[in-house]
Amino acid sequence: MNEKNLTKKAVCIMSGGMDSTLSAYMMRDEGYEIIAVHFNYDQRTEAKELECFKNVAKSLDVKESYILDLDFFKQLGASALTDKTIDVPTNGVEAGVPVTYVPFRNGIFLSMAAAIAEKEGASVISIGVVEEDSSGYPDCRENYIGAMQNAINLGIKDETNIEIKMPLVHLKKSEIVQEALKLHVPLELTWSCYKNEEKACGVCDSCRLRLNGFKLAGVKDPITYE
Repeated sequence: MNEKNLTKKAVCIMSGGMDSTLSAYMMRDEGYEIIAVHFNYDQRTEAKELECFKNVAKSLDVKESYILDLDFFKQLGASALTDKTIDVPTNGVEAGVPVTYVPFRNGIFLSMAAAIAEKEGASVISIGVVEEDSSGYPDCRENYIGAMQNAINLGIKDETNIEIKMPLVHLKKSEIVQEALKLHVPLELTWSCYKNEEKACGVCDSCRLRLNGFKLAGVKDPITYE
């Protein structure tokens, strides 16, 4: 068997955010060759997220990447991230599933990543979901991701087996910051804000979670806020 066939590959779903970036770095440190996958779905900060994805992929020395454009979510709407008539909340974490939830987004992303993994001969899909300290999104739950793994393996070739790794699923944001610093992850290249692309707003749910994580970790967030 040649060296190419012995290479471990991981398809890493990477938004340009802190969580998915750390997940990709963790896969690299486990010896996987990274296949980076990014989705443009007409989200409010699409241009900034794409810029961050490209910079992070470069920092990881990624050789193979996919940037996929999905206009489906724009047509669907139903989320403050994809429908500009719905305001992004800035008054703290909402009860229940927030309006920034994009219906079945992770399910769709994982399905597309599975197709890439099968084509590329990858044994792993990495996704940076966080269950305990997330925004309350149902598609970030461990049991859901596990069910998707089972469904994916039922729908691909028998000789292919894909594991979905979610290394951050039980971590708090402060622990994610600490782990990222330990692995020398370039957090200055990442973006979390739901609203802005120049300076992070600091008041949307995602910014609040990020800032609190850095505060509890005892370090300063390297990105710029309003």
